[in-house]
Amino acid sequence: MRKNYILDANILIHDPQSIFHFADNVVVIPIAVLTELDAFKKEMTARGYNARAVVRLLDSLRNGQTLSEGVALESGGRLKVFCDADRLFDGSKAPADLEILRVARSIQKSEPQTPTVIVTKDLNLRIRADAVGLRAEDYESDRVVLTDLYTGQHEHVVAAEQIEAFKSAGAIDLPAGLSVHPNEYMLLRSEGADRRSALARVDASCSHLVALREPPGAMCGVKPRNKDQYFAIDALLAEDVHLVTLMGKAGTGKTVLAMAAGMYLSLKKQRYRGLLVGRPVVPLGRDLGFLPGDIGQKLDPWMKPVLDTVEFLLDAGGPIHGCSEVEELLRTGLIEIQPLTYIRGRNIAKRFVIIDEAQNLTPLEVKTIITRLGQDAKIVLTGDPYQIDNPYIDASSNGFTYLVNRFRSQPIAAHVNLIKGERSALAELAANLL
Repeated sequence: MRKNYILDANILIHDPQSIFHFADNVVVIPIAVLTELDAFKKEMTARGYNARAVVRLLDSLRNGQTLSEGVALESGGRLKVFCDADRLFDGSKAPADLEILRVARSIQKSEPQTPTVIVTKDLNLRIRADAVGLRAEDYESDRVVLTDLYTGQHEHVVAAEQIEAFKSAGAIDLPAGLSVHPNEYMLLRSEGADRRSALARVDASCSHLVALREPPGAMCGVKPRNKDQYFAIDALLAEDVHLVTLMGKAGTGKTVLAMAAGMYLSLKKQRYRGLLVGRPVVPLGRDLGFLPGDIGQKLDPWMKPVLDTVEFLLDAGGPIHGCSEVEELLRTGLIEIQPLTYIRGRNIAKRFVIIDEAQNLTPLEVKTIITRLGQDAKIVLTGDPYQIDNPYIDASSNGFTYLVNRFRSQPIAAHVNLIKGERSALAELAANLL
């Protein structure tokens, strides 16, 4: 049955291509939503870029047609911009949310046989819509339920002889009946009471279990403390794995392991030209533009957690290339801090790239970042979907979980879910209890 979907501005900002994801239904954009997008279009942020992308897309779809009457979409549906001309020119300005509710009720009354649905990421608007008898839903196109998210690992019971054969040869055939993905990790446990175990990885062809890669010594002073960290180090060191996603709560070692591997491979082993680190700038008040100083000074509050990690690794592993201070590594260009706002248009080749706090990125932003990677580059994204500051995404619709879900079957990607906190007993309790 055909439906009328009314889109909020946050849906268009989250995914400028969202209007094409409603099959053969009618997509309605209230004029108040365009007014809201207009307020964002001059921002030099991802929100501003997406607002401009939406406006350009709508203009291209006109192509001699009238948006008020509706234009045909390739999916078989139609796109309309709803505008009440009398209200537009009488000078009254209702809040955008109230205008969306008014438009939804107007369409519902004019087409009582056709379901009318408001699509918004604003929980409060969904509640208000329900209160006035209107149907409202979240945007489901790129949602990944966290309980169903690919973990990148599982446990399997095998005969003790198989574990011995694996430890002796460093590889065994994949046990029959297992459904696995490339670079998936496995804890092998023996049958019976002897409780033998081994850590293994599924190879790219999904035909063998192979031994994990380990550095000959400590990696910039860092050694794994649990099986998840062993899995993470294996993925980080793999030359044939170009995309690694590390997920876990605070204190599980995501950023420390990624930075240690990046510094080890780039600065000590010189496999890469350098280390590039970025974090989403998600303001909790004033934006970067209001902070004084040059770009380095503006970025300092946002990148301080990364710099703290580098200091910790220098203390633990000793100087690198004669540099014992973070400022020296930054000054020589061995480590580069990159605001993600300005990554668009770059071609990043032969670099080890780390994107910290990736749960605050939208699927489109993740795509933009990864498509910047050139030859012989590797990217690591760390994230905790339960700690999201971006108001336009949530635990199920952020770019990090979207990426994990889409790349799980790719031989050049690996995902590790770090569970046990290792920062301190206090930090682990806080992460679990608060």
